[in-house]
Amino acid sequence: NDLDIIASGPGVPDPGTFEQCMEIVHGYGLESRLPVSVQKHLKKGAEKRVRETPKPGDPVFDNTFHAVIACGMDALKAAAAKAEALGYHPYILSDDVSGETVDAAGEHVRIALSIKAGAHGVSPPACLLSGGETTVTLQNPGKGGRNQEFALKCALDIAGLDNIAVLSAGTDGTDGPTDAAGGLVDTSSKRRAEKSGFDARHHLDGHDAYPLLEAAGDLYKTGPTFTNVMDMRVILVK
Repeated sequence: NDLDIIASGPGVPDPGTFEQCMEIVHGYGLESRLPVSVQKHLKKGAEKRVRETPKPGDPVFDNTFHAVIACGMDALKAAAAKAEALGYHPYILSDDVSGETVDAAGEHVRIALSIKAGAHGVSPPACLLSGGETTVTLQNPGKGGRNQEFALKCALDIAGLDNIAVLSAGTDGTDGPTDAAGGLVDTSSKRRAEKSGFDARHHLDGHDAYPLLEAAGDLYKTGPTFTNVMDMRVILVK
């Protein structure tokens, strides 16, 4: 909920500096991938030849006011209340899940299976909830997004089991450069995809979840929601 992070914080103090930007560029070896004009601008800024963005304490903010009216935990609590009303026992794991998407997906499935076995103080029918945003380290990328990849990884891990369903979606209705918010899979998703001629492991390794989920009928499309409190994952366990 840091104001300078939300929507890049255009109306609040920015603690970041040109020097920090250059450290990121050099640290990730991005010099050859950035437009020359961007490189020149960042270099000028680091050399103090371009003015920094307004920092905390700048009088330009004396007459401004900001308030966070909703956050990821609000969404998770609302989802938990709805799950409970539907007869599920809700369990909020975290509102700040991060790290590699496939690792996070694997951990969520492990927790779901332990809940199925009666762990974590919650018993089936249960609803495991989490928020936050994971990362996909792309190599030869196909089509998809982190939520679709999360769903596909879960589909592989729960294949052949009973009574588990997983939804992973962006609360803004968009996942990666696609028209889907994410994916909604169950224990039959892998089988249905393979019946349509798709190799689930191949598509996961190629970061190409979209076409497989589309073929399986497991893409989750909401359209733009006009709000964003990061991603949400919902796992139902019966």
